[in-house]
Amino acid sequence: MAGPVSVLPPLEHPPSRPRLTPLSLAVFPRLATAALDLVFPALCAVCEARLGPRRRDPLCGPCWDAIDRIAPPFCDRCGGPCATPSSVMGGLDERGWGMGSSDVGSPERGPVSHPLTCARCAAEPPPYDYARSAAVYAGVMREAVHRFKFGGRRALARPLAELMVEQCGTSLPDGIAAIVPVPLAGDRERERGFNQAALLAERIARRLDVPVRARWLARRRATRPQSDLPAGERLANVRGAFRATPAVAGRHVLLVDDVLTTGATLSECARSLRAAAAGRIGVLTVARVR
Repeated sequence: MAGPVSVLPPLEHPPSRPRLTPLSLAVFPRLATAALDLVFPALCAVCEARLGPRRRDPLCGPCWDAIDRIAPPFCDRCGGPCATPSSVMGGLDERGWGMGSSDVGSPERGPVSHPLTCARCAAEPPPYDYARSAAVYAGVMREAVHRFKFGGRRALARPLAELMVEQCGTSLPDGIAAIVPVPLAGDRERERGFNQAALLAERIARRLDVPVRARWLARRRATRPQSDLPAGERLANVRGAFRATPAVAGRHVLLVDDVLTTGATLSECARSLRAAAAGRIGVLTVARVR
């Protein structure tokens, strides 16, 4: 082979076929990846360094480790980080997060055992029953989501979905009947070539062994991109933009999207599901803005 070897971005590997033996499933993918890396060294989708130990293709180990994960304690209703009772005592911390006074407890009776609720949700509960987010939308996570959505890096759906399940899976309630990706406007999906929420939903569904029901929620009209609007205009932009089918009646539905920013889009999706008599509505996102 003449000339230098080209350095190419990583490709998303197709899932192993069920008919392969356990030994092949365990050994062959690693051997194939190692062989490909020798010929076409893979680069991280965020920092563009060569992938190495602790890699989560197409993220390198250092980028994967640098993600600011959201761990307990968090608000049971919106999934936002909650301060501890000793540091906030029912108020807000420096990030604007905190617990309602009914969740704090007292030195005499000790901490209460029921779920934490942040002051924001205590004052104005969201239209969904619960929300979970894997990480804070900043740094590596922000860059990864941006390259996933706008840079065409579909392979990032795999590690991002894995992060969602690893970070949030154990805190999701039982009885989820279906996973529903937030619908993307038709023109934007055609321009982008995919719906990022749908790619995440497909991988999460396989990990949780729950079906995807994309048709249970549809867009009734096109809207302006939420990222182009100030927070105060986002709710009006998506009001009445979604329609849920009667199939959701009485069902526990898990909405999946990439980022929870102001919550306007997910809240409007939840209202549509509630209007169609959904039994319980959850939200799962890769990241959330602080």
